[in-house]
Amino acid sequence: MIELKDITKEYSSNGAHIVRALKGINLSVKEGELVVLRGASGSGKSTILSLIAALSKPTTGEVVVDGERVSKLQDNFASEYRRETIGFVFQRYNLIPTLSVKENIILPLIPINLDAKELEDRLFRVLKMFHIEHKKEQLVKNLSGGEQQRVAIARANINNPKIILADEPTANLDEKLSLHFIEMLRELKLQGKTIIIATHDPLFFNLDFVDRVFEIHQGEII
Repeated sequence: MIELKDITKEYSSNGAHIVRALKGINLSVKEGELVVLRGASGSGKSTILSLIAALSKPTTGEVVVDGERVSKLQDNFASEYRRETIGFVFQRYNLIPTLSVKENIILPLIPINLDAKELEDRLFRVLKMFHIEHKKEQLVKNLSGGEQQRVAIARANINNPKIILADEPTANLDEKLSLHFIEMLRELKLQGKTIIIATHDPLFFNLDFVDRVFEIHQGEII
């Protein structure tokens, strides 16, 4: 389902110095797999996720998702691709604290112009899935860290995406909440989602439902 072919990614630092974030990455992920990208901060894990989500483009090489060369998509088509295919769980959640749980979750649906019933049906599905129905009207700023994470995961699933990408999803959670998140991942995998987790949290490395773990070090798969 996902292929990265001979990917390099370079950034310009201070206008002159070139930083090579990725160096000849080749990676393939099958439909329905749960894959972990393991590595220290700055190793290139997050860059790989951003390329798969078409949030950035490779310097060389190509990214193919479900037969489509997403690394070549223009910005408007990249936005459509993300809306229809990708659910992204960000490390810092990227929620809007002054909006309610409901308002944060339905944000990705706004460009689609769904009718009210369809909107409510989708919202109810993810609220129930992640056990936050009772928090629907609360402002996000008044939620605990674990509750905010569940809102972020619900938002990532509101479009029923084929692919879930999660960037350091347990970085701000204690062990109990991290284990709860892992159980939510198990459920998503059972639903047939293709999942890629970028993390250095050892809780992920020996799970019985993780298909493969890739070690990323200084921009390379080792």
